[in-house]
Amino acid sequence: MTNQCDFCGNYVYDEEEECYYCAASGMDEDDYARLMYGGSFSTCPFYISGDEYKIVRHQM
Repeated sequence: MTNQCDFCGNYVYDEEEECYYCAASGMDEDDYARLMYGGSFSTCPFYISGDEYKIVRHQM
């Protein structure tokens, strides 16, 4: 099962650590825990679309 992080522009791959992490500048550990474990966030306030073609599809 995927979560919205998989499609977020802030979810980046670190080649040195060989894992993905959230690069949102304002997110702290408490925010991340609430998001991952179904706490008070139903959607992430730091989510940005990682879909580059979203604007193009909108214009068509």
